[in-house]
Amino acid sequence: MNKLILSAAAAALLVSAPATAGFKLMAPGQSQLIRKSTMSVTPTIAWNRLGARLGRNAEAWTLDGHSLNDLIFYSAIPAGGTLFREVDKKNKPLPKFDSKMLAPDVAAMFESTYRIAASTSLFTVDAIEPATFAGQPGFRFAYSFAVQGEEVRRSGEATGAIIRGQLYMITFEAPKVYYFDRNIADYRALVASTKVA
Repeated sequence: MNKLILSAAAAALLVSAPATAGFKLMAPGQSQLIRKSTMSVTPTIAWNRLGARLGRNAEAWTLDGHSLNDLIFYSAIPAGGTLFREVDKKNKPLPKFDSKMLAPDVAAMFESTYRIAASTSLFTVDAIEPATFAGQPGFRFAYSFAVQGEEVRRSGEATGAIIRGQLYMITFEAPKVYYFDRNIADYRALVASTKVA
């Protein structure tokens, strides 16, 4: 086993994964089921699904490689569940989802998760607003962060909803310089295609 840096997680989380974990092409125009859940998306451009897992209910895609432009899907996070796999549950437990959370609570949980997973204080939630996700009332929030010890600032956007008591969310993050602006429209098109059965 070796450690791979994945997404925001990429830049943030060290996840144990087999050395053979690779990529799978997610072709444009084809509906893709996320983590064997009831959430599906139809990408408008080709993405690469990462073979390594961030957690039981999380899946990561990228265009150009880890931490350059990353999508993270959170599908059917149950009450009491965490966004990522626990790395040090005893000393640094990750915050848990509660189905009664409001949008600001979800953003705060997300921020706390990143701060713990990346051991960084360099994280801000920049804006929160209502949005539609998979045809349901949901939320959107913008965020920015830097991984401890790195100088690269990353921008991110999260869109999701609590559906039947479970959290569904998709995030996109990339370096502020060039990559974020280049692919934010592709992310938003993918979010618009999301369905939860």
